[in-house]
Amino acid sequence: MNKLITAAIVATIGFSSAALAEGKRIGVSWASFQEERWKTDEAAMVAAIEAAGNTYVSADAQSSSAKQLTDIEALMSQGVDALIINAWDKDAIGPAIDAAANEGIPMIGYDRLIEDERTFYLTFDNVGVGRIIAESVVAVQPKGNYAIIKGDPGDPNAGFLLQGMMEVIGGAVESGDIVIAGENFSDSWKPENAQKNMEQILTANDNNIDAVLSQNDGMAGGVVAALSAQGLVIPVGGQDGDLAAINRVARGTQTVSVWKNATDLGTAAGQIASALADGMAMTDIEGASMFTGGEKGTPVPSILLDPTPLTKANLSVAIDAGHISKEQACEGAMNGVDGCGM
Repeated sequence: MNKLITAAIVATIGFSSAALAEGKRIGVSWASFQEERWKTDEAAMVAAIEAAGNTYVSADAQSSSAKQLTDIEALMSQGVDALIINAWDKDAIGPAIDAAANEGIPMIGYDRLIEDERTFYLTFDNVGVGRIIAESVVAVQPKGNYAIIKGDPGDPNAGFLLQGMMEVIGGAVESGDIVIAGENFSDSWKPENAQKNMEQILTANDNNIDAVLSQNDGMAGGVVAALSAQGLVIPVGGQDGDLAAINRVARGTQTVSVWKNATDLGTAAGQIASALADGMAMTDIEGASMFTGGEKGTPVPSILLDPTPLTKANLSVAIDAGHISKEQACEGAMNGVDGCGM
């Protein structure tokens, strides 16, 4: 589906030689460029923007709402024709959205919802990601004490992921088959904060935890570190397709990493931003529909791409796509891991 949507976007946009000759400036405001996956997003974004004859300019807010506001002002002062905003704080970003809208600059909320009808929302189906994490873990551990390690409380994705998880385990929680023995937010999605949360949950439950739903792979690494310190190996779910997480899946210390192919997302963002900069209406983007799943229910034009769960049964998918080398994926792998055989 991802490739079909990307192809459709290309076909719809149909970059003209006139558009190429003009050359637009596409500004990108990153919330925090420290996470491994953003480098992949950026490379794809830059390639798509430059293929359209446009120029990529960016800034890193370094986990600061105040800096992100300043960054967006700076990008606007450079004369950008469209903005891609990876918001650090969905509420604090408001003044920047107003300023850009007043200047007639089209905006994309990239991978994090900005609940404003003046922005285009481009992400993966994060409720679906939460469902897949929970489904994968429940498949190997259908009962017992569960821990849920959530992301930053200011990021709406943490809520979407939890919604998807609860759609899967809610019935088992009500019946008592699954007990949520601990549930904590982890500030800034940092692995060290997730590790501390997991250590506290283990202590509070005398290590009697049977499975962990972690909302991303970086935090899953912190979870696994806490479990390993206690000699525990239990099902752990995560998402992002981080290279270390894929190797943990091969080794058996992580059950699933839901891979959101950042190349697909970055490519789509670069193409859509270039189209918007050329004057295309948000609602005319091929494949767009209205998303109303935010806190306020505000209709936002959107495209939600489909993610891919990576388990020991299909790890070759990421290897074959060039996302990770066989050597990186399979170091120390268990027997029977797909893609890791001779």
